[in-house]
Amino acid sequence: MAYVISDECISCGACASECPVDAISEGEGKFVIDGEKCIDCGACADACPVDAPAQA
Repeated sequence: MAYVISDECISCGACASECPVDAISEGEGKFVIDGEKCIDCGACADACPVDAPAQA
């Protein structure tokens, strides 16, 4: 199951730089995860300072 980023996102980009499959990009007001690319590794959640990424 792919990760999703909640509204807690502060758009710092820490998650995007840690994603091994480049599934994270800057969206409108927060970063977003492409569910088709996400491999459910959790690297984004580990990197996030506000715990915005979570399993859907």
